[in-house]
Amino acid sequence: MKKIAQGAEAVLYLRDNIIVKHRVKKGYRHEELDLKIRKRCTKTEAKILEKAFKLIPVPKLHKTNDREMIIEMEFIEGEKLRDILDNHKQRKELCRQIGENIAKLHKAEIIHGDLTTSNMILKEVLYFIDFGLSFFSTKIEDKAVDLHLLRQALESKHHKHAAESFKEVMKGYKAENPEHLEIIHRLELVEKRGRYKSKK
Repeated sequence: MKKIAQGAEAVLYLRDNIIVKHRVKKGYRHEELDLKIRKRCTKTEAKILEKAFKLIPVPKLHKTNDREMIIEMEFIEGEKLRDILDNHKQRKELCRQIGENIAKLHKAEIIHGDLTTSNMILKEVLYFIDFGLSFFSTKIEDKAVDLHLLRQALESKHHKHAAESFKEVMKGYKAENPEHLEIIHRLELVEKRGRYKSKK
């Protein structure tokens, strides 16, 4: 089993074309509380992967063990969108697809929680990965914040085409989500709050 990544929440290993994700202990948290949080997050991520798999391309869940805090899932071997989006011939189409995928998740009450192009892989189709911060929610605010985080990620990593790319994302989102007017209005409020805080 080969270690391929170390994040704040988990360590990723690769074994026989399967990703083994192990949620690690947090030394600064009370042991019992830490156990509860990691168990809950492991269960939630597994449930979300199962539900999302029926909606958009995501890694297939193979096995979960909330005692060991382990999730085993399909390894998606492709190109991270972070590395190819700016110069891709079909950049606009990919961005619309991102928006469509987000809308499908939001309609199913799934908030990704970490929407960046680092968590998207192109392999014939566009996959969303890393649902470690995801959760279920019906709140318009949570959906708006999800979109806001993506806009920030585009401005940070893909600033040259960020505005145009996000515009295409929203085209795809609107086409797939009948609630889009309310969510877009809330997104504007979320961004106004962000600008106000940055001026303080």
